[in-house]
Amino acid sequence: MSETGKVHLVGAGPGDPDLLTLRAARLIAEARIIVHDGLVDPAILALARPDARLVSVAKRRAHHTLPQEDICALLVQEARRGHDVVRLKGGDPLVFGRGGEEAEACHAAGVPVEIVPGISAANGAAAAAQIALTHRDAASIVSFVAGQCKGLSEQDWAGLAGKGRTLVIYMGVKTAPQIAEKLMADGLAPQTPVAVIENAARPEMRVLRGMLAGLPDLVERELVVSPALIVIGEVTARENAAVAALASEVAA
Repeated sequence: MSETGKVHLVGAGPGDPDLLTLRAARLIAEARIIVHDGLVDPAILALARPDARLVSVAKRRAHHTLPQEDICALLVQEARRGHDVVRLKGGDPLVFGRGGEEAEACHAAGVPVEIVPGISAANGAAAAAQIALTHRDAASIVSFVAGQCKGLSEQDWAGLAGKGRTLVIYMGVKTAPQIAEKLMADGLAPQTPVAVIENAARPEMRVLRGMLAGLPDLVERELVVSPALIVIGEVTARENAAVAALASEVAA
């Protein structure tokens, strides 16, 4: 019987291969089996060895190639066959990546696991868009929430956004109208600045800015598609303010 293999839960970062950790890049280059999400950029998958088996378990809204329990079973099955498996996830495995569930499944089956962190989608997108998630003049608290999940309307987001705070919403493109309505109902001002970052850290990246009340129209008008993050708070307006001030100085 083959010795049990090891599962590596690896963060692929926001998309740019240059933002992979050295550990992640080495594991991808050496792996014979890579089980990957749909958000992993093709340029990262291109780093795999020519004979590597690439298994897509892409998740899309209302459609999963494999249910989560089947993904966990696949990782355990391959490891029990003696294979080392790289489970490649966009961003960081433990930030809305279900890495915790997959690690638990492997532990329960007696399969060794290594978790290799990656640059989270929030950090990568903010850096690419040059938005400081915290700033001494604007925000000292950052919160991450999922905008696409069961019971969205019942979730308590009170206090997560507002003065001195930044709210980062993952998977919120399709539910932008409900998100805007929910936050304004919680007392957030309609004119609160927002930014939508689409395809962060990739050549086709777009950074769209507006106000909370106009978020649904912005997403619809600009035909925003995933992967995209929504950032809400004063920090999203600081770059525009700095550019305007610089332009004013130059004009003077």
